[in-house]
Amino acid sequence: MARQSEFVQLSNEERRSLKTLFSGGSDSNRKQTRARILDLLARNTPATQIASLLGCSPTTVYNVKHRYQSEGLESALAEKPRSGKPRRISGEACARITALACSTAPEGHARWTLRLLADKAVEFGFCDSVSHNHVRAILKKTS
Repeated sequence: MARQSEFVQLSNEERRSLKTLFSGGSDSNRKQTRARILDLLARNTPATQIASLLGCSPTTVYNVKHRYQSEGLESALAEKPRSGKPRRISGEACARITALACSTAPEGHARWTLRLLADKAVEFGFCDSVSHNHVRAILKKTS
């Protein structure tokens, strides 16, 4: 069964806030899209039509509308924090590992191996621990 489309009523201040956001152009595309969704919902545009106009899914339209109705304009426009594991190795440590790989191999070795790089990175204190597979991923991201 399809969801029934409810439209939103924006106050004059909220309309001005959205117009300022449209004209500014410095906000993220995702925030701009959410603002356009709210503007079109206030103009009684059906959710499926909004989704096709803006290139998003109807679920996105319903989620933005629901967040506006339950939490307000700022919450509907803002990005919620995303879950995920924080990075264990900083960008500086990655750069040092890459620089180490570009240097000459230690005495007794013809070239750097991934395991040798991982061991030296821990030995030099670039990071607490790193696997050879993570070193491979770091080096793969650099040209």
